[in-house]
Amino acid sequence: MTQLNDAKLTENGLSPTGETGRVLLLACGALAREILALIEINSWSHMDLTCLPAIYHNHPERIAPAIAEAVAKHRGSYEQIFVVYADCGTGGALAKTCKDLGVEMIPGPHCYSFFEGNDRFAKIAEEEFTAFYLTDFLVRQFDAFVIKPMGLDRHPELKDMYFGNYEKLVYQAQTEDPTLTAKAQDCAERLGLAFERRFTGYGDLETALKPLKARN
Repeated sequence: MTQLNDAKLTENGLSPTGETGRVLLLACGALAREILALIEINSWSHMDLTCLPAIYHNHPERIAPAIAEAVAKHRGSYEQIFVVYADCGTGGALAKTCKDLGVEMIPGPHCYSFFEGNDRFAKIAEEEFTAFYLTDFLVRQFDAFVIKPMGLDRHPELKDMYFGNYEKLVYQAQTEDPTLTAKAQDCAERLGLAFERRFTGYGDLETALKPLKARN
């Protein structure tokens, strides 16, 4: 599997893993490990992957324009481009961009939903409006995505202002990794929240990618 660096995925994304596939997955850098694992597990040799910087998770207004630029850049090299983002805070802008460009995207409001399973997440969302979610990637990059952007490394007293209305941290685990679970528990403690771990695996991510079969 391609060697990945979480800090680089956060700031730089991922260059195409090859130019031999017929389908290009254009994804968020936060999903790179999971997508590459699925490609390997399922022998999806017809798929290549490229990722935008994961830090766009904190700047959703950048996602749709960056997707448009990337599609224009790579379209001539592939038969199909599939966008592995949900809405991700773009307020429908990404869906409109994908429709205008004639490319498909993964369904759902955000990655927490499709990892949980969109149908299940829709049912529990109203009960969990006080939950703060983390995935494997966000646990590993907790400081880069939560602590530093919110200034909590410099002003820890702001914690209650940001998280006073949350009650628990839900760690959606894609892998069985005791080290990550321990780190997720530490994240919950740092935010003063109760902790819950759910093993989601790849959820609807695998379901969405599986139909992208190689064309003859």
